[in-house]
Amino acid sequence: MTSPDPALVARLRAAGCVFAEEEAALLEEAAAAGATLEQLVRDRVAGVPLEQVLGWAEFAGLRIAVRPGVFVPRRRSELLVRLAAPLLGAHGIAVDVCCGSGALGAALLARRPGAEVHACDVDPVAVACARENLPGERVHEGDLYAALPHRLRGRVDVLVANAPYVPTGSIATMPSEARDHEHPVALDGGVDGLAVQARVAAGAPAWLRPGGALLVETSRAQAAASAALLARSGLVATVERDDDLDATVALGRLLHHVPSIPPGGRA
Repeated sequence: MTSPDPALVARLRAAGCVFAEEEAALLEEAAAAGATLEQLVRDRVAGVPLEQVLGWAEFAGLRIAVRPGVFVPRRRSELLVRLAAPLLGAHGIAVDVCCGSGALGAALLARRPGAEVHACDVDPVAVACARENLPGERVHEGDLYAALPHRLRGRVDVLVANAPYVPTGSIATMPSEARDHEHPVALDGGVDGLAVQARVAAGAPAWLRPGGALLVETSRAQAAASAALLARSGLVATVERDDDLDATVALGRLLHHVPSIPPGGRA
């Protein structure tokens, strides 16, 4: 592989790109595939996330299509995939809730190609992006479980959710790549960061089969509160942590059917 143009590397480094040489090589590769290098560089220097500039993100060994405004999958979310895959049978059913690009669902499907993997998001831009990474007919637009086909109720083996969990007041302190280039609906978790997680947890029992599991990404500081939300919904909750990924997941198992009245799904 040839070294990237030193002038390009210097330009990216001056703009604050820590991994300027690696980014320059990726931008040159994208330009060789037909994009305009100067426009790619201008976007990156302006602070657009590299993944949105390239049109893809590397996640769990896959190239995931990423579009402007869509939440860029983070490496820490690979813990969700690692924990969820063993819980999903070869022909089981999984749902990626608040799916964004559909990265979690795509990674699960890559590990369980015979599974039935669905995804849903309230953001139409995210839904269009996720349909590039998953079978289009299995990506549903709408508010949480209300987006899902009714036939999935009580049959889902694994629900995975990287629901927004940043407290509203903390969004202003996030890196500009996130707060300026990812849609607020993918970041804002309400006053305490737990508002969307609470709704995901409350609705989960109606969609899981007995023995099924809900896995929710959270932060180390919020882990106990996230686990409490799962327990309050009748799930047996634990917290899993990976320090190398700086990743925390609250995992809840449905041991018995728990009556609930979540938002209804469509037929």
